Amino acid sequence: MDKINLMNSANPSVSVIIPIKNEAVKIRACIDGILSQSIKVKEIIAIDSGSTDGTIEILQSYDTVKLIQIPSIEFNHGETRNLGVSHATSEFVLLTVGDARPYDTDWIKNLLEGFDEDSVAGVCGQQVVPHEMDKNPVEWFRPVDHIVTIKKFSFTKDQFEKLLPQEKKHACSWDDVTAMYKRSFLLEIPFKRTSYCEDAIWAKDALLAGYTIVYNPAARVYHYHLEDKNFTFKRTLTSLYFRYKHFGFVSKSPKKGILDNLRIAKTIWQSKPLNTMDKFRWLKYNNDQFEAMCMAHSIFENALAQGEDVLDKKHEKFCGKPPIPLKSRT
Repeated sequence: MDKINLMNSANPSVSVIIPIKNEAVKIRACIDGILSQSIKVKEIIAIDSGSTDGTIEILQSYDTVKLIQIPSIEFNHGETRNLGVSHATSEFVLLTVGDARPYDTDWIKNLLEGFDEDSVAGVCGQQVVPHEMDKNPVEWFRPVDHIVTIKKFSFTKDQFEKLLPQEKKHACSWDDVTAMYKRSFLLEIPFKRTSYCEDAIWAKDALLAGYTIVYNPAARVYHYHLEDKNFTFKRTLTSLYFRYKHFGFVSKSPKKGILDNLRIAKTIWQSKPLNTMDKFRWLKYNNDQFEAMCMAHSIFENALAQGEDVLDKKHEKFCGKPPIPLKSRT
């Protein structure tokens, strides 16, 4: 399939898969944004894992939505998405989450344009943070220019395995909050059973299998989580853990000097329409986030220095034990 044929097609067949739990506040914006796209979707498959806040009733009000309900105990980041793929009936499968919404009406179009070669297994977009009062102003999306650089990655297995850890991690910085796949490739290379990092692990598997993955930052969604210190600590620690386990990557501890603090303060102080109380609140929030990340890095580095057994135990203590990956069927 080439790019011209794809984009000249009157109705590219697209199924959207959304794992959901208790997203009554945001799910309408997600669904309405999908239904407002310049390229229409065939179906939206919502997999709900135990919502109790009215999410199910909202989903049932949409004719385009196919609702699958599973017990919360059965949710898994990899296998739950595989369940959605098994129900999809389109050539292309788009993955997102219930608290994300498209940045514009060309989100799906921008993802589809990345499938310009037969070897492309998936196309990934970009998360951005809207300028809203309940979002951290330091993370608000402020593009310096409108130039979009599309990146492609493709390696032989030997080439990938010879990459440096930071190169492997960079190539596999996948994000299934905004990612589209050929369904046939997802059936061939399904997501692994895992408690985290299912998207990056899939990207690694796809590259090792000889396929091409594409990053198009123009395919944006709005997505944001307001995190307390405990959540940020756990998220940072488990990110460090999985990136080390799958890519051998060890990131440097975060550093923040006087100039960094001044830049953060300036960004917050110039963010409108925040009032003075909001500005001080966001200053404290960013400081708390930094402290939580530093604590996670310290625990990770100290544990790793004592060996992988200690690292596994520390991660299990704070973040839970990752499930053992299923053996591939041969």
